[in-house]
Amino acid sequence: MSAPRKIFVTTALPYANGTFHIGHIMEYIQADIWVRYQRMQGHAVNFVGADDAHGAPIMIAAEKAGKSPEQFVADIQAGRKPYLDGFLISHDNWHSTHSPENTALAQAIYTDLKANGLIESRTIEQFFDPEKGMFLPDRFIKGECPNCHAKDQYGDNCEVCGAVYAPTELIEPYSALSGARPELKTSEHFFFKLSDPRCIEFLKSWTTSGAVQPEVLNKITEWIAPGEDGQPKMGDWDISRDAPYFGIEIPDAPGKYFYVWLDAPIGYLASLKNLLEKRGESYDDYMARPDLEQVHFIGKDIITFHTLFWPAMLKFSHRKVPDKVFVHGFLTVNNGEKMSKSRGTGLDPLKYLSLKMNPEWLRYYIAAKLSGRNEDIDFNAEDFMLRVNADLVGKFINIASRAAGFIAKRFDGRLGVVSADGVALLNTLRAALPTITEWYEQRETGKVVREVMALCDKVNAYVDANKPWEIAKQPGQDERLHDVCSTCIEAFRILTICLKPILPKLAADVALFLMVPPENFKDANTPLGPGAQIGEYTHLMQRVDMKQLEALFEPPTPAPQAQAAINSEAAGAAPAPGGEALAPTITIDDFVKTDLRIAKIVDCQAVEGSTKLLRLTLDVGEVGEDGAPKLRNVFSGIASAYQPGQLKGKLTVLVANLAPRKMKFGVSEGMVLAASHGDEKANPGIFVLEPTPGAQPGMRVR
Repeated sequence: MSAPRKIFVTTALPYANGTFHIGHIMEYIQADIWVRYQRMQGHAVNFVGADDAHGAPIMIAAEKAGKSPEQFVADIQAGRKPYLDGFLISHDNWHSTHSPENTALAQAIYTDLKANGLIESRTIEQFFDPEKGMFLPDRFIKGECPNCHAKDQYGDNCEVCGAVYAPTELIEPYSALSGARPELKTSEHFFFKLSDPRCIEFLKSWTTSGAVQPEVLNKITEWIAPGEDGQPKMGDWDISRDAPYFGIEIPDAPGKYFYVWLDAPIGYLASLKNLLEKRGESYDDYMARPDLEQVHFIGKDIITFHTLFWPAMLKFSHRKVPDKVFVHGFLTVNNGEKMSKSRGTGLDPLKYLSLKMNPEWLRYYIAAKLSGRNEDIDFNAEDFMLRVNADLVGKFINIASRAAGFIAKRFDGRLGVVSADGVALLNTLRAALPTITEWYEQRETGKVVREVMALCDKVNAYVDANKPWEIAKQPGQDERLHDVCSTCIEAFRILTICLKPILPKLAADVALFLMVPPENFKDANTPLGPGAQIGEYTHLMQRVDMKQLEALFEPPTPAPQAQAAINSEAAGAAPAPGGEALAPTITIDDFVKTDLRIAKIVDCQAVEGSTKLLRLTLDVGEVGEDGAPKLRNVFSGIASAYQPGQLKGKLTVLVANLAPRKMKFGVSEGMVLAASHGDEKANPGIFVLEPTPGAQPGMRVR
């Protein structure tokens, strides 16, 4: 038998400016299932998490809340436990990046990188808020878009036309914090030289070592590959910020702080160090173990930081690099709809628990949808109820309920001898265990669930063929009744072991019912045997009630400001349609200058390096010189509302005669039309226009 593995596992650090959302819970459930599986195999796992507690946004949010940043993040952290406990997440430690351990580790890693010649200081030009007395991050600078002239756009890209630009290109820029006109000032910043040939060669080797999924490797290879100038597309990384800043001070650089993304992943190590020291163990000895495996679970929105910056930081500060970075996709709701609290399309984890909805329903459903790939999954209310009620309860739980009563009433709660047909069935279940455990290892929980449900079908077919309720009425058939029911109970025990990483509380309840200690996968091969005593059966899981789902997705009560607008409208006032007054009147001559065409979205991709943009490939009915369809490339600032897969194949409306715009990521050849409310904070959402069926690419919109 091989020696137990030593595994250090983390989940991504949530930013400490708000409560957990369902995306966090999905990631924690995926990681927790994998960790529980490893522990059932006898491996030693340290599973840690922490709050990402630094950065300008937290400093500013704390100021608005009238709190110190320290108190602000402490209050956020105090609200984590109900979520983690509520969904049965088994972290060994939950810590914070605002901690002595993280300060010491971050400063030590920086010092080691500097000694290795990978830190360089440069003078940069940056906007400064004279009223707040601070340099402004791009997202805290607003102004008029230099491309479409939309007002109140951010300092890095326009949410109206999708243009990407430098903050200095904004027309009439102003500070989003004070409203003051920012001043351009120079400042010394520190850079981690990721473009150094040593870093590039290491990253080429590490990323192809099996540390990341193939689809993730395809994405990050683009960043390592050389551009037209022969240099890596991935530039050096600005790792410093100027005071005032809530973070960790850079050694020997007064007034300079580490950029939050430098110290955030170091929080993994800080949480582990905090855990080990509380146990009286040596962090240095633990991390020096040659057999230690380091595993990170993250979402696809932070791939760059975890697969380029983080391993390079560790490698060149002479520390252990990650063995695996497991990337998952996003979670949408009800057939890909973007989550929105105001529209009642969000899935609030704490509301879920407050409605007394079983957390293991959600654990099971998420497990059934997840794979080992970086893929988005969808929470569909009807599918959720069907999978829980028909499969989890109807197929699985009912195996026990159909047999336990007869064992208790007719056989004093003791199991009997299993005959040949029962042994054959149980052997079929046990034969599936190696496959199921391998799927757990590969995070293919959807395959686990499908296989276990297929095994449940075999057991239920056995029950239906033998009909214990009819055998019970036949004189002289007690031995056969005992045999059939004992087979069912043993099958239920094996199936419970198979689902234990997904349903830990249910598995504990089953262990109490069967009067056995906590069981691991190897225990499934040893039957309870004739004469084994079991306890009294009580129903183990209720079905989902449609009323619970309706309440879960019920829109919240409008906020006072929104309610006032509703009241005003009811009283006869005339609120601006869509939150904005109508534009000045134009003539038909003005309108016909704009050429609106039906376009088909033949492809849609996320834009690496932008959180706002999607790259649309459009068929507008045009034909090239070679007679082949001529496609257009358009960048659109709709990534907050749509996943690429939602738009492929759909029709939309394109401003076809808009002058091409050269952007940071390429040339944009037009603009797609979308609708949004004037007050995006109270009424979030972007809705791409979609013509009805029958419209064809190239048709003009008149």
